[in-house]
This record gives sequence, structure tokens and C-alpha cells, in this order.
Amino acid sequence: MPAAALKPKPLPTQSTAKRAVVLDSPYAPVEKRPLPAGRPRDWYVTHNRRLKAMRLAIALLDSGIYLPNQARNETIRSTAQSIGVHPPSDTTCHMVRALMRYAR
Repeated sequence: MPAAALKPKPLPTQSTAKRAVVLDSPYAPVEKRPLPAGRPRDWYVTHNRRLKAMRLAIALLDSGIYLPNQARNETIRSTAQSIGVHPPSDTTCHMVRALMRYAR
């Protein structure tokens, strides 16, 4: 008997199942840890800006905005307001569009 026949079939995931797969545990955010000490201030600013851009890009994708040219600064800032994040700068808005562009 071939070895492939002995392997159990993997369980379907959300993307491969015919119907929606019920998650076995509720979502819980990852516990926050302090950032490493001793880095230059610029590193912390860039790190937090990337995190904010990722949160905004995810919120925009969830709201149905899939293309970077649909995400103008006003749209990104209104999304930030709706999810409870401080309004992003022009640099962060540019980073959100870049994330949406490279995720395709």
C-alpha cells in the first residue's frame, strides 16, 4: 500500500470547504508584549506606523475597498475614525495603499 494512502486526509479549511467551517475556539487577540528597549526612536515610530497601516488596510479590505486607487486619504481617515484609531498622516496613508498594492 502506498504511503500516501496511509496519511489521514486533512480537515477542510475555510477556503477549501464547500460550506462555512465553524471555528472551534473564539478569537482572542494575542497578548501584547513590550517593544525591545535600546532601539533608536525612529525604529519605534516606523514600527508603530506599520502596525497602524496594517490595521487600516485590513479594515479597508473588510469594508469592500480592494484596490489602492479606491483608498484616498479621506477614505482611509474615515475608516480610522470608524475603527477608533487616530487619523493617519499622509505617510501612513501612502503605506496603507502600498500594503494593498503588494498584497495582490
